[in-house]
Amino acid sequence: MDRLVSDFLDFIRTEKGLSANTIEAYGRDIEAFQATLNGKGWKETDGESVLHFLSILKEKGYASSSICRMLVAVKVFFRFLKREGEVGVDLGRYFDSPKMWQLVPEVLSIEEVDVLLAQPKGEDFIGARDKAVFELLYATGMRVSELCSLKICDVSDAFVKVRGKGKKERLVPVGKKAIEALDHYLTSFRTSVTEDNAPLFVSKKGQKIDRITVWNRIKIYAKSAGITRSISPHTLRHSFATHLLENGADLRLIQDMLGHEDIGTTDRYTHVTGSRLKAAFQAFHPRP
Repeated sequence: MDRLVSDFLDFIRTEKGLSANTIEAYGRDIEAFQATLNGKGWKETDGESVLHFLSILKEKGYASSSICRMLVAVKVFFRFLKREGEVGVDLGRYFDSPKMWQLVPEVLSIEEVDVLLAQPKGEDFIGARDKAVFELLYATGMRVSELCSLKICDVSDAFVKVRGKGKKERLVPVGKKAIEALDHYLTSFRTSVTEDNAPLFVSKKGQKIDRITVWNRIKIYAKSAGITRSISPHTLRHSFATHLLENGADLRLIQDMLGHEDIGTTDRYTHVTGSRLKAAFQAFHPRP
């Protein structure tokens, strides 16, 4: 498999929390597109290449829903390539695709979050680091890539400075439990670090932690917590936003904390809370 395609699949697996079936479908769709490029690299791919791919799918009799899904895969892939600096132009922005479904993110209940965050015990370096990692993810709603990029100087007693997409910075408040977990990790296992610019979260060898490590660790703790659903670090981001909204937080404030440029992206959490309210009504109302 192409290296960039592999990197992209790792990205959506760890950062977006998509299901295994969706990730597999994205991989197939992008490889099908690549097979129509006649050896052209991603930097040489243009809008005509995408139109040629869509025409081939139509000639082969693909359903409109399948063509739409494959176009979405290509759009998301090129957005990733542009973000990573692998291409100069995001081809996806030139192609509109109908919204065929509203993606409802996977969300943990508050009780499930409590059980999950109780799994890392903090008695050794890995446990203390992991507890601080997951407390901070849930406390701030930051993306896992943003967390991996944090430096020690980015955290204060009340806020964390997050570098988001497009190198835009935002200040996000941090609660008491996350600060306590961070303090324990830093004072017990990072006292030898003298540089404020040093990575906040590192491996045993002192290397900056990566997305795959965080993704693997949450799988381990989810299993020990008895959570059978497939979750990822991004699930904590979704849970953060949903729990804030359910408890009355303003959608604009949630947008700022998540680092969303478009309020429409944040608005999907109203669909999540609405579906949860409906499920609760059907489960508990005497005449649902």
